[in-house]
Formats: sequence, C-alpha cells, structure tokens
Amino acid sequence: MILRALAGGLAALLLLTPAKAQDVRTVNGTGAELRVLDKINGETADLRIAAGGGDRIWRLQVELGECRYPEGNPAGDAFAFVTLRLEGQVEPVFRGWMIASAPALNALDHPRYDVWVIRCTTS
Repeated sequence: MILRALAGGLAALLLLTPAKAQDVRTVNGTGAELRVLDKINGETADLRIAAGGGDRIWRLQVELGECRYPEGNPAGDAFAFVTLRLEGQVEPVFRGWMIASAPALNALDHPRYDVWVIRCTTS
C-alpha cells in the first residue's frame, strides 16, 4: 500500500516536471564559450564564438547557431546549437543542442575530440 502511494506520488511529480521546465523563459546570448578537448594529446582550448559564426581548432570546425540562457540569469544554464565538422568532411560529426549543465545528455561521440558548452556570452 505504501509502495503504491510512493509510486503514484513519483509518477505525479514526473508528469508535472516538464510543464515547469517549459515555463522558463530564455534569452538569446550574443555567442557562446565552448571548451574543446583533444583526448589524444590531452590539450584543451576555450573558444568564444559569436552566434551564427564559427571557429577552427586543430582539425575541427566549430559552428554556433545560437546560445540561450534563462531570462535574468546570464550565468544560468546555457544551451547552444552547435555543428561540428572534421577537416575535409562535408557531413557534420555532430549537429544539435548541447546543454552546459548536462554535457553527456547530447554529446559528441568522437574518438579524438570532446566539445562542451561552458556558457553563453552577452557582449
């Protein structure tokens, strides 16, 4: 009986959570700061990319569509639309949203490089 009540309460909580997440208003940043890791050399580099722009690091082309953050909280959880291409390849190795607080949620799956969003930029 107690277990059934706990399961019902948990189910109700899970159903309400997405509605709360959708209520968060976001603001577009002017760009984003991303960190790139070369897993073979152990080197990291931070890139500041303007929205709609791109940059190149090692053999990786990084393009930023946009970066969003919670309204009134520029230091809050950033999420950015990123496209990653390897040198000489037309097809991207990654194209999608990356979330700063949960980089593994939608991550680049590459044997050499790892990329994640640090924050949105506002100026």
